[in-house]
Amino acid sequence: MIRYTLVRLALLVVGLLVASVLIFLALRVLPGDVAQLIAGTRSTPDQVAAIRDELGLGAPLPAQYAAWIGGILRGDLGTSLVTGSSVLSELAQKAEVTIPLGILSLVIAILIAGPLGVLAAIWRDRRRGTLVSVAAQAAAAVPVVWAGLMLVVVFAVWLGWLPPQGFPRAGWQDPAAVFRSLLLPAVTIGVVEGALLLRFVRSATLQAASEDYVRTAAAKGLTRTRALLRHGLPGVGLSVVTVLGLQVAGIIVASIVVEQVFSLPGIGRMLVADVSARDLPKVQGELLVLTGFVLIVGFVVDLVHHAIDPRQRDAA
Repeated sequence: MIRYTLVRLALLVVGLLVASVLIFLALRVLPGDVAQLIAGTRSTPDQVAAIRDELGLGAPLPAQYAAWIGGILRGDLGTSLVTGSSVLSELAQKAEVTIPLGILSLVIAILIAGPLGVLAAIWRDRRRGTLVSVAAQAAAAVPVVWAGLMLVVVFAVWLGWLPPQGFPRAGWQDPAAVFRSLLLPAVTIGVVEGALLLRFVRSATLQAASEDYVRTAAAKGLTRTRALLRHGLPGVGLSVVTVLGLQVAGIIVASIVVEQVFSLPGIGRMLVADVSARDLPKVQGELLVLTGFVLIVGFVVDLVHHAIDPRQRDAA
């Protein structure tokens, strides 16, 4: 287990390093000049050049990258070129919205996919099983923006149960208001991601139902459903743990869109604004943190799967 953990940790570090290089280079090919943006439309070329030198934008790319990585190793993600504030402090502030949104969305997706996926497999030869599968296919094909707008129309405009947009000014000083403001966005993401996960749970459950140990349990007197629930579901859980790592990446991408729809002051909304403003240090920091979070989740999922799956331990 220790050797496996060290190997995965080394791969995580390499992945973060490769991601940092790709992020750094990708942002350098974006059109626009942040120095020109800061100087204004009436600035002279000399003023723009002076700002570029002051911000270090005129240095060679390897020097800029080395300075950025050096700051990260010291715990400094840089300073915003537009606001002058610390990138790390702004990320921490926006994470108070994005992280709870992601966790709530994942919980909703699991609550939808787990029971309905198993039932769709058990009812595979019945009309209700077909209905669940068709509904999952339809929900998975729905764009997140459209799903969010429909939920706003139904639950905020028609019924008036939840706020349509925004985040409480008091923040987490009023947890009930925060939960109400995050519920519709989380349901929007959870339904779409849960539909995708449901299809996988159904397939994994059907595969588990065909395993010899499940059929043997049924031959010893258990019904097929009880044999599947008692002996097949643990194997399904192992497969689902692996897929959940991929679901986290989907939730992060969806949250960027959903935060725009519901006017939530999270990392996704800040990222879109910073890309428009060509605030390179903030965009670099935001993308690296989001990428690192996905890679770390994958790392943890690998360790958990390795720890609970005896087949992987034996192979190692």
